[in-house]
This record gives sequence, structure tokens and C-alpha cells, in this order.
Amino acid sequence: MPYHDTPASVPESEIRMEFVRAQGPGGQNVNKVSTAVHLTFDVTSSPSLTEPVKKRLLRLAGRRVDSQGILHIQASSFRTQRLNRDDAMARLNELVEKARIVPKRRIKTKPTAASREKTLQGKKITSRIKQLRKPVRNTDD
Repeated sequence: MPYHDTPASVPESEIRMEFVRAQGPGGQNVNKVSTAVHLTFDVTSSPSLTEPVKKRLLRLAGRRVDSQGILHIQASSFRTQRLNRDDAMARLNELVEKARIVPKRRIKTKPTAASREKTLQGKKITSRIKQLRKPVRNTDD
């Protein structure tokens, strides 16, 4: 079980949602109803996340974070505001959940003597095979 170092989700008070018209085909309804959701969350100034979690979240979010550290999530897969809102919140919570997991530190190890010997034996076999491929030189000169 991975170690988590912050609460489960981001409080609603730190999230801004704006409903906009969805793009693409959709008939008459698409021009009248604002069903798409544009969710913004200020990662850098969020009091509910610890600094390590903020750093991991910024790295995980990638291009979805602007230069001010604000995370943008666009959701327009569904035809209702409620479903798009739920989708955007789920995606935000999933990102935060992944960022909360503290990665396990890799312990550097050295190859064992047996594995080094095995590698050398493999190299010798390969070398011998390549030597046998060469044409035989005449030494009768």
C-alpha cells in the first residue's frame, strides 16, 4: 500500500468552474446550452496540499498547468452540465490522488560476481561466433 501524505480530495472552495458552450456537432442544442466545463485549480497557492504533493501534481499535470501554476481541465464529453462537472472533478481528484502517492526510492545495487561472470561468458561466446564467420587466412606465404 503506497504512502499518502495529504487529505483525500481538494475542497470545493479552491476550485473554479466555468460553463461554456461545447464545440463540435450537436444540433440546435449545442448553440444554446453551455454544457462544457472549464475547471481551474490554483495548485501553487492551494493550502490543502503539501509542497511535495504540489510538485508531483505539477509534474503529473504537464501541459494542463500554465506558467502561473494553475491547472486547467476541460470536460465536454457529455451532454449535461452535471455529468461534465462530475467528469472534470473525477479527473482532478484522480490527478491529486496520483500526486499524493510518495514514490518508492530506488536502492542502487551492484551486479553480483556471478552475473558479471555470466555476462563475460556470453561475450566470449559471441566473440567466438564472429571469429568463426571470418574467412580463413592463408599463412603459407
